[in-house]
Amino acid sequence: MVDTVHSPTDDQRAWRNVIVLVAAQAILGSQMPMMFVVGGLAGQMLAPNPCLATLPISLIVFGSMTTAPWMSNTMQRFGRKLGFSIGTLGGALGAMVSAYGLYADSFLIFLLGSYLAGIYMSAQGFYRFAASDTASDSFRPKAISYVMAGGLASAIIGPQLVKLTNDATVIPFLGVYLTIVVLNLGGMLLFFFLDIPKPPMRTEGDPAGRTRGELLRDPKIVVAIICAMVSYALMNLVMTSTPLAVVGCGYEQDTAADIVSAHVLAMFVPSFFTGHLIARFGTTNIVALGLFILAGAGGVALMGVELENFYIALILLGIGWNFGFIGATAMLQNAHAPEERGRVQGLNDAIVFGCVTIASLASGGLMNCSGGSVTAGWTSVNLAMIPFLALAGGALIWLALRPKDA
Repeated sequence: MVDTVHSPTDDQRAWRNVIVLVAAQAILGSQMPMMFVVGGLAGQMLAPNPCLATLPISLIVFGSMTTAPWMSNTMQRFGRKLGFSIGTLGGALGAMVSAYGLYADSFLIFLLGSYLAGIYMSAQGFYRFAASDTASDSFRPKAISYVMAGGLASAIIGPQLVKLTNDATVIPFLGVYLTIVVLNLGGMLLFFFLDIPKPPMRTEGDPAGRTRGELLRDPKIVVAIICAMVSYALMNLVMTSTPLAVVGCGYEQDTAADIVSAHVLAMFVPSFFTGHLIARFGTTNIVALGLFILAGAGGVALMGVELENFYIALILLGIGWNFGFIGATAMLQNAHAPEERGRVQGLNDAIVFGCVTIASLASGGLMNCSGGSVTAGWTSVNLAMIPFLALAGGALIWLALRPKDA
């Protein structure tokens, strides 16, 4: 049976879907920097213990991790359009519950809202995969890269919306979460313009693909997952602590929003050419470059807590994430059969966001509960990057040294 989703096609349909997904990444995706800017600060305001300040952000990522497997299965069975619509409804519900948590001064309710917001984050994670569904082999890495580039607009929109709405209500941050509700309900209309066929129903005799255990014994899949996991988890580890570190060092909340904005811009601006670099130099080289730049971000952060250190470190962190994560995504897309798509993508995102959950939770503990000062906490956060960069770098070297016919 022909796989209508992955067959080489006229890329006119793929371009249409890329445009819709870029718009979704820009408009709907702006809620993610909004929540990452204020989530830790709101958590610090509501939490009974400062060590739990970043727990709301951890719950967002945990929600994404636990949602990813069934979200992937839903899209595999009923199509991308339904899955993405469920994601926006989850984002709206999560923001409403979080807003009520702020109104009621309840940390537990705020955490519940954060968890529900993870449903949107999970759905957004599949935008990059959806971009390749109708793309030809040559256009696939570029399609993934262009959709990720949509985050460029979200990097501008999100933090600016925080500045506009942060003080719009007597209760701090309440206006931010009400704005996120509106973004989700309005942005859901975009998905009516998607043109991605539902995957064909399997019939008897169709290849079933490998089991999850067999997929995890494929070296290329394992290394792709490790590199995506490390790139995303380390980015989240440092970014989650950044507003706490910036404000803790005496700078304004608007300054923290500007630094996060610069970081998110750096995450997505390279996407305009990352796909071309992957096509020219290969996934392994681009992922390796991403890991090297992430290491550079940690080095700059360890050199001081002046504004320029925060800006340069967070910009490098964004660029390193872009090369590492998009490169790993392209590596994964080339390592499985069409019938394994839903299984592989759900498995990948469950593992990646599981580790990101741990990283975001550890971020608050390292920042607020190690060393007794803001500077010591910030140092601990950045030193924690070292063993994980070593893991991903070692995995890439191991894959490169394997015999080509293995």
